[in-house]
Amino acid sequence: MKLAFSTLGCPGWSWNEIFATAKDLGLDGIEVRGVGKEMYAPKAKPFLPENINTTIEKSKNGNIEICMLTSGATLGIGNGEEAMSEAKEYVDLAAKLGVKYIRVMIANHPEPMEGENLKQGKLLYQQLCEYAATKNVSPLIETNGELANSEVMREFMSGISAENAGVLWDIHHPYRFFEETPAETYENIGRWVRYIHVKDSIGDANDVQYRMMGYGNVPVLDTLKILNDNGYNGYVTLEWVKRWNPDLQEPGIVFSHFVNYMRCLFNQL
Repeated sequence: MKLAFSTLGCPGWSWNEIFATAKDLGLDGIEVRGVGKEMYAPKAKPFLPENINTTIEKSKNGNIEICMLTSGATLGIGNGEEAMSEAKEYVDLAAKLGVKYIRVMIANHPEPMEGENLKQGKLLYQQLCEYAATKNVSPLIETNGELANSEVMREFMSGISAENAGVLWDIHHPYRFFEETPAETYENIGRWVRYIHVKDSIGDANDVQYRMMGYGNVPVLDTLKILNDNGYNGYVTLEWVKRWNPDLQEPGIVFSHFVNYMRCLFNQL
């Protein structure tokens, strides 16, 4: 398995700082969810037309992969038009960068809430996968909102025919909001899992308190064992939600701890 962090955890850093940290820590990749003050990746400085070739070359020479472009597109909220426009722009940018995955969601919140249109989301997701297939990009739908319930996600994915469809399993959400064990979640959606988000917390569905890895009670090691037993060799990416929670610990401390902690867990597999 490969390690990366999401830039969601370092909202004040430049691309050079992000890249240098990933390289210094010996990470395999960087997941892009905002760079500096710009959240929208197609408008972020490293990916503008005048800079994109330099960014690609730097990634290649540094052996650091941009492993995902994480959009904010929510296919099950509103009429979906803006979400589809955003998602397609992310697909186009991913194709230019040679990035395999983009992230989309059913809704813009981790917990289930009213107003999520799963029928619309499923239709739009199928259309997005068809669009992305021509560009060798896989849009992954995240386990958030109602889709954090792996039984609901299983039903959602069962009707998707596109070969490039897949699930981003944020292991926190099914556990915290639906009290699922990793084994239950994997049994329902394991066949579609292409990418992993990890984060740790304490509390319950109504009071989530994020913690550095190992200081909460999310069953990370159990999840890794299941993934390892089933031959998963993709990314395990830390999504430290500091951009939304500025009081969380600083990224320099958190990222270093994440790498050491995860390597310790990998040694137990």
